[in-house]
Amino acid sequence: MERLILLTGATGYVGGQLLRRLLETGYRVRCLVRRVEALAELRSKHLEVVQGDALDPASLRRAMEGADTAYYLIHSMAESGSFEAKDRAAAQLFAQAAREAGLQRIIYLGGLGRQENLSAHLRSRHEVGDLLRSSGVPVIEFRASIVIGAGSLSFEMIRALVERLPVMIAPRWVGVPAQPIAIADLLAYLLAALDLPLDGSRTFEIGGADRVSYGDLMREYARQRGLRRLIIPVPVLTPHLSSLWLALVTPLYVRVGRKLIESIRHPTVVEDDAALSVFPIRPRGYREAIAEALAQPHSGLLKDSRCIQVSASPEVVFEQLRQIGSAGWYYADWLWRLRGAVDVLFGGSGLRRNRNRPEELRVGEAVDWWRVEVLEPGKRLRLRAEMKLPGRAWLDFELEGDSTGSIIRQTALFDPRGLLGRAYWYAVLPLHHLVFDGLLRRLAARAEGRAQLHNRPVLRIK
Repeated sequence: MERLILLTGATGYVGGQLLRRLLETGYRVRCLVRRVEALAELRSKHLEVVQGDALDPASLRRAMEGADTAYYLIHSMAESGSFEAKDRAAAQLFAQAAREAGLQRIIYLGGLGRQENLSAHLRSRHEVGDLLRSSGVPVIEFRASIVIGAGSLSFEMIRALVERLPVMIAPRWVGVPAQPIAIADLLAYLLAALDLPLDGSRTFEIGGADRVSYGDLMREYARQRGLRRLIIPVPVLTPHLSSLWLALVTPLYVRVGRKLIESIRHPTVVEDDAALSVFPIRPRGYREAIAEALAQPHSGLLKDSRCIQVSASPEVVFEQLRQIGSAGWYYADWLWRLRGAVDVLFGGSGLRRNRNRPEELRVGEAVDWWRVEVLEPGKRLRLRAEMKLPGRAWLDFELEGDSTGSIIRQTALFDPRGLLGRAYWYAVLPLHHLVFDGLLRRLAARAEGRAQLHNRPVLRIK
């Protein structure tokens, strides 16, 4: 029988990334989540979702039945009330259930930091590790610092601050040393722990190749984005005042801002490098990690989305979709040519690359000023813009349906570079409504016409 792995925290950032890697590797995974619908988009014969809560012993027993390994990625810092008490209670119940279920190992992700007078957040992370080990089940605990990846709380805070503030009056904690780790390297450690020979519990401190501060990360982010930013450290901003300042700029993080800042005040660097001798993983540096994070679309992108129902199958719609560019842009081509001319004036290439084989399309192929980034026939096409822009842009088409009809969802995505990028987005938004709406309607009309021509089943949707 295939090995069964229990994953908690699957709806969080690290847990969500780990879940996809486990499924891609072919593991059978059972997730314990409060809301089953949160994982509805993931469809795999290797995935089982159990509704429950780490504070509910009955649901813990159901989740652990038949499992030999469990990932403990539960964290209560974003919730209201005393997160320390909730983390303590959850860890105690999980330890008891793991012992009763006969789990073979628990893999836990905690936080770096060794000195006395740790923040409540780091103190709680260490306490959870101790409680899990009290179960008698072997525990592999990884202690990490800042995680760099698109969607990581720490990285998204850096993104928001640098993108929105040309001048930052920063508290002293921006100079405290840390050892950030790329999400890809963190996942590699978590996966490698599945097969690590164990005689008992082990704790590993893990980090990237460089020791840097939050200030260094912000400056490197600005450099890679082509932004000029001035950071002025001052000693008067307490954690409380810092969290208020953070809330004004990044209101998304107001709940966890102060708790996280209290942790940032403490150095979080690797003092025991045993992980480098035990695991064949050589973590990358922070510059490479930031570059990889910036290359990925993220949740903070500006979006312009619309959808339309069409009486043609997804396959027929995709036939027309793959001809975009070589057959024009279906609506207001003169505006596309004008935008191409403007692009040339600013040093871009404009509408310069029409394909010789319109019936074919491949990942990496150029379509005028776009590049094919994702191609799933009958399901999805995502184009990445290569014209001159104060930011990065994508045009995404997603198809759902059957032989009787489809829904086309078209989304323009923009990752603005600084304040100029945001100003550009809102300036061209009216044109988006005109051009993209026309493109979508013409695409639907062409697909319906082709469906009728081929005598395919047609359901007229009004």
